[in-house]
Amino acid sequence: MRTTMWLAVAIVIFISAAEALQCEQCSIGVLGRCLFPDQVNCHESSPNCYTGEAQFNATGFLKLHTRGCLDADLCNQTITGTILGAGFTSSFSCCSTDLCNGASALHTPLFSLTLSAALVAMAHWLR
Repeated sequence: MRTTMWLAVAIVIFISAAEALQCEQCSIGVLGRCLFPDQVNCHESSPNCYTGEAQFNATGFLKLHTRGCLDADLCNQTITGTILGAGFTSSFSCCSTDLCNGASALHTPLFSLTLSAALVAMAHWLR
C-alpha cells in the first residue's frame, strides 16, 4: 500500500513537470538581444511566455527588453510610469507554446559597448 502511494505521488509530480511551459528568460536585453539568456519552466501562477519592452520617454531611442513567464493579467498590456522622475512605457506580448518567446544571446564586446553607451546617455539625461 505504501509503495503504491509513493508511486502515485511520483507519477503526479512527473506529469506536472512535463506539463510546465518552457520559456526563454532574459532579465535585460538591449537592441533586441538578450544579455544573459536562460530557459525556465513557468509556474501555474505565470502560465504564459512573454516578450516585454520598456522605453524611457525622454530618450525615445533606448529600449530595454525582457523575456520570461508572465501572469495572464499582464499579457498584451501597456503600462506607463516613472522611475526617478523619468517617464517610461512598458508593453508585454504573450504566447503559450514552449520557447515561443525565443531570445538570442549578445556577445560580450558588443554588450560592453552597448551598456557603456546606455549608462552615458542616462547619466547625461539625469543631470
